[in-house]
Amino acid sequence: MSIHPSLRTKGAVSEKRNVLKRHERVDKLKKEGRFHDGDKPWGLPKTKPED
Repeated sequence: MSIHPSLRTKGAVSEKRNVLKRHERVDKLKKEGRFHDGDKPWGLPKTKPED
């Protein structure tokens, strides 16, 4: 059985992601001074990815 053309990948992701993973959000918030060691990583404020 073959894979549907819409599900095929072309190697790496070609489009820019608009969602950050939790560890990426924590890193960004630490750079901005909005997250400190000891804070809980749940319920983080929304962040936009770097351009």
